Amino acid sequence: MASTANAFRLSVSPKPGASSPDAFLRPETLSFRSPAGGARLLRRSGGGGACSVSAGGAGAARFRVRASATPVMDKSASEAGSKAPTIVEVDLGSRSYPIYIGSGLLDRPELLQRHVHGKRVLVVTNDTVAPIYLDKVVDALTKGNPNVSVDHVILPDGEKYKDMDTMMKVFDKAIESRLDRRCTFVALGGGVIGDLCGYAAASFLRGVNFIQIPTTVMSQVDSSVGGKTGINHRLGKNLIGAFYQPQCVLIDTDTLNTLPDRELASGLAEVIKYGLIRDAEFFEWQEKNMHALMARDPSALAYAIKRSCENKAEVVSLDEKESGLRATLNLGHTFGHAIETSFGYGQWLHGEAVAAGIVMAVDMSYRLGWIDESIVTRVDKILKQAKLPTLPPETLTVEKFKSVMAVDKKVADGLLRLILLKGPLGNCVFTGDYDRNALDETLRAFCKS
Repeated sequence: MASTANAFRLSVSPKPGASSPDAFLRPETLSFRSPAGGARLLRRSGGGGACSVSAGGAGAARFRVRASATPVMDKSASEAGSKAPTIVEVDLGSRSYPIYIGSGLLDRPELLQRHVHGKRVLVVTNDTVAPIYLDKVVDALTKGNPNVSVDHVILPDGEKYKDMDTMMKVFDKAIESRLDRRCTFVALGGGVIGDLCGYAAASFLRGVNFIQIPTTVMSQVDSSVGGKTGINHRLGKNLIGAFYQPQCVLIDTDTLNTLPDRELASGLAEVIKYGLIRDAEFFEWQEKNMHALMARDPSALAYAIKRSCENKAEVVSLDEKESGLRATLNLGHTFGHAIETSFGYGQWLHGEAVAAGIVMAVDMSYRLGWIDESIVTRVDKILKQAKLPTLPPETLTVEKFKSVMAVDKKVADGLLRLILLKGPLGNCVFTGDYDRNALDETLRAFCKS
């Protein structure tokens, strides 16, 4: 599949009187469309100017987005069977890094070793993943490379351990092992390990290198890519953290062979999200191939991971620190985080909460008159096919939802901004400009009063 995204141009028409083009990235409403011509278009409501991303040419700012805007694959993905990894690059100038995707990549020591700059490595993992993959990763880091020594720390598994107390165990091990600024942290596990290890790497000695080796669908298609790291607070999810990019992301799709069915389904919520917000053709492919994904067809999984990483890499390359565009990746997350925080971290998996949150965001979009009823129906159907929840827990009340959503990271100056669908499939907005009655109606429809 040939790439059509070797170079993109970002041209910004700033709002009159704005002090810098950055002002454009703090919109009241940020629309994200996928025109038929293949270019991505961002538009600010109220005449504030437009930002178009198009192939080739000169422009005000240039980003090389190597995440290919490829056509959706046919019935098979022949590249999935090849030993050579697929590489998607997250292009951030001097901090760019590759995402390696393929089968058997943990048996390719050169892929990891080229990203270890010093002689000391700390592998951070959990007590579920360690018995299966820790020895393999240590071997990949040290094979033919006797100058590298590897320490490890094994943490308890689960979202409820994504906190400061658990992160201190990483610092304890790093300090006891006398690691220096040339060391490398390696995150081996799912989203909790990746987020926690990344934040520890960002903080230890004010920043050391780290590598992501995600072992769940959720972490492979979303959390390992883009440099969002952090931990939870009892009052809200992911409220403490940093943007800190890895040296590389190594996705060995074979690790999904040991993934429980519930975790597999949870990760598919993020895959579905990409189709809804920016990639209608990908969503249509999912509708035809969800049975294959649920059956763990290697070609289908490899393609879904690749296409998801391409979407995420493109967005991160254009908006690393979530000034506007990147926020659209959080469709359903404001509602979903409220579920996780209220119900107790780990009671629902992240993807399960996001799935219910997506249904609520889609419902609200429909109540606002922004989408057709057919989209509501299609979203409900595909989430049920993925065996994901489409309702929040029965115990959550409207008031509880509102109180938790009030401290969401997307609140600005007291205004709750949401990612909602608007227009044809594959289009969304990030906005605080919506009828508050629609939000109230959605909450009342899904929750106890």
